[in-house]
Amino acid sequence: MQNLKIYNTLSRQKEEFQSITPKHVGMYVCGPTVYNNVHLGNVRTFMTFDVLYRYLTHIGYNVRYVRNITDVGHLVGDGDEGEDKIGKMAKLEKLEPMEIVQRYTNDFHTVLEQFNFLPPSIEPTATGHLIEQIEAVKTLIEKGLAYESNGSVYFDINKYNEGGHEYGKLSGRILDDLLNETRELDGQAEKRNPLDFAIWKKASPEHIMQWQSPWGMGFPGWHLECTCMSSKYLGATFDIHGGGMDLKFPHHECEIAQGVGITGKEPVKYWMHSNMLTVNGQKMSKSLGNSFLPAELFAGSHPLLEQAYSPMTVRFFMLQSQYRSTLDFSNDALKAAQKGFRRLTNGLRIAKTITFEPAEVAFDEMKKQDIEKSIVAFYDAMNDDLNTAVAIAQLFNLLKYVNMIYMNQLQSAAIGEETFNELKDKFVLFIEGILGLKEEKAENSDAVLNGMLNLYREYKAAQQYNKVDEIRSYFKANGMSIKDMKHCIDWAWEE
Repeated sequence: MQNLKIYNTLSRQKEEFQSITPKHVGMYVCGPTVYNNVHLGNVRTFMTFDVLYRYLTHIGYNVRYVRNITDVGHLVGDGDEGEDKIGKMAKLEKLEPMEIVQRYTNDFHTVLEQFNFLPPSIEPTATGHLIEQIEAVKTLIEKGLAYESNGSVYFDINKYNEGGHEYGKLSGRILDDLLNETRELDGQAEKRNPLDFAIWKKASPEHIMQWQSPWGMGFPGWHLECTCMSSKYLGATFDIHGGGMDLKFPHHECEIAQGVGITGKEPVKYWMHSNMLTVNGQKMSKSLGNSFLPAELFAGSHPLLEQAYSPMTVRFFMLQSQYRSTLDFSNDALKAAQKGFRRLTNGLRIAKTITFEPAEVAFDEMKKQDIEKSIVAFYDAMNDDLNTAVAIAQLFNLLKYVNMIYMNQLQSAAIGEETFNELKDKFVLFIEGILGLKEEKAENSDAVLNGMLNLYREYKAAQQYNKVDEIRSYFKANGMSIKDMKHCIDWAWEE
């Protein structure tokens, strides 16, 4: 078992990962609120946990990965006032709210499939767990940690803190400062304390999404759903919970308070949060006009983009930065990522085809050791809080040896069959299995390309150089080049 260390947002330090149940890991990630398109911040967060899911599975853990769908209770402004965002969209488009939910859920899945994300073990919805949420509200009221006011139910922050707990410990927010920030906000009349948050909201007559409860017609608070779904599928205390850093406060802070209030236990051992995105050094936001959707990246249709970038290019670009660091989008950075990804893709295709060839050659101990060191260094980087940036650097060192063997610059026998197989297998595993990258080709393209290469060989042998040049031009127009080598003729993505 690898010695994985992850940065725990709660303790603010790297901690050695120890599963609650040996070999079994419970992991919960706050999924999308399905009233809007998936943005790149979502993609980066889910990519972080996709890689973590892949890596934990690879090093021997049995992972139950839960990622929820928020399909009710996410209010305008994310506070306790206003209209449910899905209900608002449904009114604007004159649709049933669950039509809005289904449309954006489908779009969400499509985007994640484009980025080659593995599906979670369980993908629960808030509306599918209303019974659990109503029971949780009852429990908090019985324990004196929540109170009803005018048909709504609020979590009592003061009572929680009086019980020896500390609301704000995850985000590092101080209660007095929070009170000063919220004291002047509207809509506080129903609350005992301006910081108290809704766990059940009374619905106005025109509110579309509402359900019967002991406190009247209403709907659950946004923060409550994750507490109920995570505990149902992972237990009162589980291993890993995460999301974007924007969720630390108030969402995850409220989850901690609710979990402790209901069970008396800390709900999560390790909190993980991915950092924000910037564009040319500025925070990515709609108001600045520098926010683009995945589809705009793939099509190159945003004014700030000079060209289109494929899903795997964007995935590779994101993985070149450790998840807790700020990631800056720019055309130069994306173009560099495209070039780097193509180099790896060329090597990936080669690694799947090369075979060990026994030969009477001098053994090269230094190269053997360098390959083994890079493999160990890849694991060391992944064990160091998923440092994919350092891990990728090791891939390029392994790529060097893959290319040397392919070009007949290094005999496979010179490093031994065991090291050769380790190089080949680990190179493919690291790229595809752990980092989740894959070669991007059109269906049946291998047959077409091989057919054209056969024509190229025939035309070259017949000295029909005009036809040879036509085939070269075709490959170049499609971002590829023909590698005319002494021992073989092949193609590669242009770098």
